[in-house]
Amino acid sequence: MSSKLRSLLPDLSPWRSSADFRLLWVQGIVAFFGSSMALVAMPLQIAHLTDSPLAVGAIGAVELVPLIVFGLYGGALADAVDRKRIILLTEVGLGVLAVVLLVNALLPEPMLWPLYVVAAGVAALSGLQRPALDSLMARIVPHDQLTAAAALNGLRWQVGAIAGPALAGVVVAYAGTPTAYAVTVVGFAASVLMCLRLSPAPAAANAEKPSLRGIAEGARYAWSKPVLLGTYGIDLAAMLLAFPTAIFPFLAKDLDAEWALGLMYAAMPLGACVVGLTSGWASKVRRHGRMVVLGAVGWGLAMAAAGLTDDIWLVLLCIAVAGGGDMISGLGRSTIWNQTIPEELRGRLAGIEILSYSCGPQLGQVRAGAVASWTGVRGAVWSGGAACVVAVGLLAVALPKLMAYDAETDEDARLRREAALSPSGA
Repeated sequence: MSSKLRSLLPDLSPWRSSADFRLLWVQGIVAFFGSSMALVAMPLQIAHLTDSPLAVGAIGAVELVPLIVFGLYGGALADAVDRKRIILLTEVGLGVLAVVLLVNALLPEPMLWPLYVVAAGVAALSGLQRPALDSLMARIVPHDQLTAAAALNGLRWQVGAIAGPALAGVVVAYAGTPTAYAVTVVGFAASVLMCLRLSPAPAAANAEKPSLRGIAEGARYAWSKPVLLGTYGIDLAAMLLAFPTAIFPFLAKDLDAEWALGLMYAAMPLGACVVGLTSGWASKVRRHGRMVVLGAVGWGLAMAAAGLTDDIWLVLLCIAVAGGGDMISGLGRSTIWNQTIPEELRGRLAGIEILSYSCGPQLGQVRAGAVASWTGVRGAVWSGGAACVVAVGLLAVALPKLMAYDAETDEDARLRREAALSPSGA
């Protein structure tokens, strides 16, 4: 294999150097495939019980508030207690909720209300767990391998996003909803066993108890750092303005290509997966702020192009390119967060990141639907992409420190690098 080709392959350094990273990577795959079964089965079961699109859409409504509230609290919790314990207990909780789904599905007449309760519970537990998972990376992966770790984690997610729902659809169609929920239970049982093998990740000796004051302290820190503000703002702008997946069914119909709807949903993670599989170059990048900006601009331009073309294959290509741009921007964001945020604030800042992670796509769906009813479907797609490019450009101009960020010279990155190299790791 040529050296140029080898340099494009994913950097496996985190996999080789950290047993906990390997364990979490595999655990994430297992949990993702298990939860995919429930994510596909639940809407279908609600549709079967109610025959109402509104009832299916209500899942998103019951998930949003618990995800935000418990995400912020989970961030404070991750800075105050052992992160392994949070990950383990929330994974156990998710497994229990999967059992509830299975028992309900096995009833002679399954009930509707437990599905909404479980959806809210899953959102709450996911909100508690994600900050602990995200903030753990900088502790278990060497400082100079954080970009590679982000690429491998992104690749894991994208592979799961493509294969998980596809496999779940087959299981639900041919084996039924109870079988899908049973697979979910087995997946979480295996995931819990792997979480038990994680190394302890205790909080600092002087860590404060979770509180609103602690959450506010994290928010003040983020507000005081233009580089962090830029990453949050650009992610929120990209998702709010140019995330049109809710109107993909109408776009497929407008293009007389309803057969391609599944491909539209798959194209975005496929593009991100291609970037992940060729991400070796990312480990050599120092200007991660430019990665954030250029990736988001690429996302917006590709979405604008998708709305301006009437060839279905070009539309699919543009959506895939957009997914690649989002992956590049995400690599830059993740690296900056892990390189610059102090250990004692990592959980709370990860909790704040959930706001853009959860609110951006949800509100982006609302924007896309509202604009589509006014300008038409393709108008909603291309205008959102164009607005994203403008918004990202304005943020880059307003926050020049983001574009100037250099992992070698940035003061916060230097302090975190020195802390990682110190014997105590503090």
